[in-house]
Amino acid sequence: MTIARTAGRLSRALGRGGGTSVPGAVLLRLDETAPDRLARRLPDGVVAVSATNGKTTTARMLGACLAAADRRVVANRAGANLLSGVTTALLEGSAASPRPDIGLFEVDEAALPEVATRLSPRVLVLMNLFRDQLDRYGELECLASLWHEMIEGLGPDTTLVVNADDHAVLTLAGLGCPGAEGRPDGPRVVTFGVDDTSHALAEPPHAADATRCRCCGAELRHEPALLGHMGRWRCSSCGAVRPEPDVVARSVALDGVAGIELSVDTPAGRVDASIPIPGLHNAYNATAAIAGALAAGVPSELIGPALGTSVAAFGRGEQAALSGRQLVLLLAKNPAGANETVRTVLLEPGRLHVLVALNDRTADGHDVSWIWDVDYEPLLERIERLTICGDRAHDMALRFRYAGLDPERMHVVPDLAPAIDAAVAGAPEGARVYVLPTYTAMLGIREVLVDRGAVEAFWRDGADGLDGDG
Repeated sequence: MTIARTAGRLSRALGRGGGTSVPGAVLLRLDETAPDRLARRLPDGVVAVSATNGKTTTARMLGACLAAADRRVVANRAGANLLSGVTTALLEGSAASPRPDIGLFEVDEAALPEVATRLSPRVLVLMNLFRDQLDRYGELECLASLWHEMIEGLGPDTTLVVNADDHAVLTLAGLGCPGAEGRPDGPRVVTFGVDDTSHALAEPPHAADATRCRCCGAELRHEPALLGHMGRWRCSSCGAVRPEPDVVARSVALDGVAGIELSVDTPAGRVDASIPIPGLHNAYNATAAIAGALAAGVPSELIGPALGTSVAAFGRGEQAALSGRQLVLLLAKNPAGANETVRTVLLEPGRLHVLVALNDRTADGHDVSWIWDVDYEPLLERIERLTICGDRAHDMALRFRYAGLDPERMHVVPDLAPAIDAAVAGAPEGARVYVLPTYTAMLGIREVLVDRGAVEAFWRDGADGLDGDG
């Protein structure tokens, strides 16, 4: 273990990153059973969170709830969510004093089956499945098959927290089809969802993913859709219908990029929270966190105040002051996530200054055809100035050109640092610049902001000695 920890320190010293994965990768080479053994040392077990969109933010919210209950948490807060990153966090937690009580890990969708098999989570939160990184994951059904096989291997010692508004996820848990009741020897299942329809879509987006009933194959109907394919769904053919969730957000108020207010009914009573993280997607994330916290034994009266202390994870609603302007970073890495980012930005008043950054590196997915499935068009009338950057800046410029944006309002500056300068210079003093980057572009933009003292390095974001940042 000393060798593995030293590898992390060298990674930071050589400027190769935060050492959030290297120690775990080294330890796995030396002892492939290490994460299994380290997880078994945690008295209260492991809570794992996975989804296409929202796992980082939801894990942050859950962490705040666990901390409010005086639980000592070890977590991969820097976002290293493959087995190597989880192992790094466990390694660092094993050296902490006092030792952590519980592990809290966000886990990559494709890595989840192996991580769940090794760590045997006490609570497993499954939030959504959307199309993402097609060249890595394939179509959504590929991930759904992996998750289904994983769930079949779970026993009654696991509480499975699933999104009732996502038909695909619910049916993987053995619910959602007529007569389905789950396995008697399987995990306990807790469902969550959102009932407030005041922010409903007129219809599901044209690029919605899970549009067919997994029970009979017929087309699903939404009455209404709230976020992508999620909402009050039903099948007119076999009678499958979205059930009443166990944990349900009855009221959701959106306040632009400032945050959200929500009221959630739970079996343990109502939870009210004012959360400084924006967007309807984060209302779903918060509701998932509430359900997960209750499943992990957090008293309901502690949850609302704890959520109010949550801060945006790096690049996900994060704000930074630069040259008299306020940059708002809103990760946009796939059609569903980008559409929600657009909806969130449109909640803001007045003309908009926007910086869009498109990369096609491994962590983004090399296939950028997804940008044609994002509904950027509602932005067009509100954009005062659009700056476009990244490895595939010209692809994004073409997308906005076909959308009909006046070329006079569009400025293509491929390199990130000059693009940030151009976007800031083009906005008036005191204005907000909304930054919509893909994943590696977000990391690159943050590197520029770190160099300029506007934000902290992501592996130091919220570091508390038990967060796996070694």
